[in-house]
Amino acid sequence: MNIARKAAGILLRGLLTLAGAGITAWGALALGYRLPWPAWASYAVIAAWCLCGIGLLVVAWRPRPWRALLGYAVMLACISTWWATIKPSNARVWADDVAQMSSGRIEGNRLTMNNVRNFDWRAEDDYRARWETRSYDLDRLASVDLITSYWGMPAIAHVLVSFGFDDGQFLLFSVETRKEKGEGYSEVAGFFKQYELSILATDEHDALGVRTQVRGEDDYLYRVALSAPQRKALLVSYIEQANELLEQPRFYNTVTANCTTIVFDMMNTIVTGLPMDYRLLLTGYLPSYVDDVGGLQPGYSLQALRDAGRITARAKQASAAAFSVRIRQGVPGW
Repeated sequence: MNIARKAAGILLRGLLTLAGAGITAWGALALGYRLPWPAWASYAVIAAWCLCGIGLLVVAWRPRPWRALLGYAVMLACISTWWATIKPSNARVWADDVAQMSSGRIEGNRLTMNNVRNFDWRAEDDYRARWETRSYDLDRLASVDLITSYWGMPAIAHVLVSFGFDDGQFLLFSVETRKEKGEGYSEVAGFFKQYELSILATDEHDALGVRTQVRGEDDYLYRVALSAPQRKALLVSYIEQANELLEQPRFYNTVTANCTTIVFDMMNTIVTGLPMDYRLLLTGYLPSYVDDVGGLQPGYSLQALRDAGRITARAKQASAAAFSVRIRQGVPGW
């Protein structure tokens, strides 16, 4: 009986130690990323927070460990209350490439998109900025393409979706972190309310050209097998989500609100029963997931689709006027 009680006590203290360490580590990172104070003041608060957490770890292994449990509960309540006060906003000094927010209006079969980004990129910090209003005939919506853009690890990619019309127009959507001027991107910071969320409508030569020609990314294009009603429903969903962000800004999150999870949520309302899968987080493997659920062109292996859909070299050579046609040469389904 005494052995069992001791084992239970050690197990409970171990669980309390893990939970307490997690609360302490998460709180330290949240304070480090979001405290709007001078560095010295932020460091002082973080140091005090960590000392409290470490002190409670010691208390957890002494008699009456419930005192540590109570202490961690107080710490969690304090950090959660402060965290809830941090709200997303559309009123910041934004980087030029996310300075505007795209929105759309549907009247009958006509779609009017405002703030379609169409930059001419010469370098990351050298570009001609253009934000345009464009009009599309929804009755002529003919295709949906999935594009994955890689910059390092094969498991991680940025996901873009492009809608094609049979009059030769293409409208590409990209879910972006809305960075402020001078702000860089960090996957870790993306967990801590560092960036707002933006759904940008862009010209393909802009969004794909800057990735392949300026940033040195490697891009792949796959034609998605959707029915006409599904294509239209997905496009309308993008427009509704973009419009909603104008009224209700949201924070980006590296895992729960990123370029893939937003698309999956929209698709799940159109094609019911889509399974959850690790490839929704490891975005570089998303084409494999889409292929498994029957969403890519039939009659081809995934490797064949990937080889034919690698558009990097073609994108580097294509002119702006012929960009969308040139990158699709040889892609199955076109």
